[in-house]
Amino acid sequence: MARIRVKDLLIRTYIGFNPEELVNKQDVVINLEIEVDIPVEALESDEPDGIYDYKLITKRIIAFVQEGRFKLLEALTKNLLQLIMEDERVRHAKVEVDKPHALRFAESVSFEMEAQR
Repeated sequence: MARIRVKDLLIRTYIGFNPEELVNKQDVVINLEIEVDIPVEALESDEPDGIYDYKLITKRIIAFVQEGRFKLLEALTKNLLQLIMEDERVRHAKVEVDKPHALRFAESVSFEMEAQR
């Protein structure tokens, strides 16, 4: 079992339901933790055959977030988790989405969800 972490993925999207949030993109910061099995053959051969492609899932997440409109941080987080869990090789995944400056006296607000097989 291997754990892949993607840290501080910064993406701009429409997030929120206040009038100004509906027309202005905001930053979200995404952290992912994905546990997958690594084929022994790939480790021994140093070849990517059968390896979980973290670059591909990251590109899918970027496209999904940039092209989407989300009212709730919770819904965005759930959707990202479902996107990751579509791959049967994923044993466990955790997604945390931060919305910087969502509250007046806080650096950010975040929501975290996880799932496993």
